[in-house]
Amino acid sequence: MTLWAGILVAAALCLALKGMGYLVPASVLEAPRPARITDLLAVGLLAALVGVQTFGDGQAIVIDARLPAILVAAGLLWLRQSFLVVVVAAAATAALLRLAGLAA
Repeated sequence: MTLWAGILVAAALCLALKGMGYLVPASVLEAPRPARITDLLAVGLLAALVGVQTFGDGQAIVIDARLPAILVAAGLLWLRQSFLVVVVAAAATAALLRLAGLAA
């Protein structure tokens, strides 16, 4: 199988899976347990994405300026600051650490 054939098969499978989602009755999706599972699944996937983007560099685990930036962001979120303040403070933390040469 060539690369493009594999891509087309994967795209067709994704489209079929999405189409099957429309066949599930609304009563099943609105039940308390599936609703709670989908809410928690979104949180888990977002946490995994943050972890991979923070500590991953290819196949290696890297600790650099991103870790203190994430800690600053987590602290500000815990203090219930606005999202804009959190993003700016985290970016400034990483930038200042890199400028000071303390982190790559």
